[in-house]
Amino acid sequence: MAQPAQPKPTACLALADGTVFYGSGFGATGQTVAELVFNTAMTGYQEILTDPSYAGQVVTFTFPHIGNTGVTPEDDEAADPVAAGMVVKWDPTAPSNWRSTETLKTWLQKRGRIAIGGVDTRRLTRAIRQQGAPHVALAHDPSGEFDVPALVAAARGFAGLEGMDLAGEVTCAQSYRWDEMRWAWPDGYRRQTDPQHKVVALDYGAKRNILRCLASAGCDITVLPATATADEVLAHDPDGVFLSNGPGDPAATGAYAVPMIRDLLERSDVPVFGICLGHQMLALALGARTVKMGHGHHGANHPVKDVETGKVEITSMNHGFAVDGQSLPDGVLETHVSLFDGSNCGIRMTDRPVWSVQYHPEASPGPQDSFYLFDRFASAMATRKSS
Repeated sequence: MAQPAQPKPTACLALADGTVFYGSGFGATGQTVAELVFNTAMTGYQEILTDPSYAGQVVTFTFPHIGNTGVTPEDDEAADPVAAGMVVKWDPTAPSNWRSTETLKTWLQKRGRIAIGGVDTRRLTRAIRQQGAPHVALAHDPSGEFDVPALVAAARGFAGLEGMDLAGEVTCAQSYRWDEMRWAWPDGYRRQTDPQHKVVALDYGAKRNILRCLASAGCDITVLPATATADEVLAHDPDGVFLSNGPGDPAATGAYAVPMIRDLLERSDVPVFGICLGHQMLALALGARTVKMGHGHHGANHPVKDVETGKVEITSMNHGFAVDGQSLPDGVLETHVSLFDGSNCGIRMTDRPVWSVQYHPEASPGPQDSFYLFDRFASAMATRKSS
């Protein structure tokens, strides 16, 4: 019997080494170049796509059921998707969830993000693990006409994330206030009406749920752009300073962020807490260095050990650069390490309440293993004010 004709591919993913994957395109049409990473999370695809830390990256989802819960504005971590595109094993099915307001396909199309389905994501993930995060070109054309050599050349021409200050591209344009707290049944997102601590948050690409966790810990939050100076931070007379997550090469962002943090630490004794890129910024300011990882850490199942207590937390991670734990200077301790590869996941100063973590305590993978960090920040501010 004659075999039924296979549908013509409408999307193409070309790697810089010449490997090409074909599949069915959805979302926006066009072409994009980026770094390719994989994420092992089983839930939270909308949070991942709108996380500013994914700027400049196409995300391969290792879990096949992507899109089956649709999308809802309540789950956006930024106003629009920030990831350059997405790769999935199966085409998204019709959503089945009471919170869904739109399909993933329509959502991506409206927001100009390209996606490809029908890809052997196991094979692709193995390639990423073996060769590191490759540079890729992703194209979606309903006609199925692709200039593959040009796509491979575009992938090879991508400069990569090393040396790129992407935080400056995703940060807020001007300062703003934040008082929305974490989602809670049955009221949803409530407002903080009785804050106890004034916090200035430096926005290197801040996720909304981080700000919600700070508000739930009793903070009155003012968010400042990544390029804010120490004078601008201290003008708000904060009880504490928060350094947010974000994308790109920490050394590039550090060109302006590190001098500000050093100035802040010299002029003020307020508690300082950093997450992800904020962790890397703090480490650089204290004299450590950062390195580019092979394929990075991206997922919601990363075990991290608190070396001071022995406690193991299941964490959410999203980073392609890491602090070199061997480069920490005197007076700075390594507090957390990854149980996957031993890489640094946390630091603190020994003589003052200044600390940071590489992972995302707000992302609820444990689901509440790491929420204590926000309470620790609030306690440090309360202690300083009482003394």
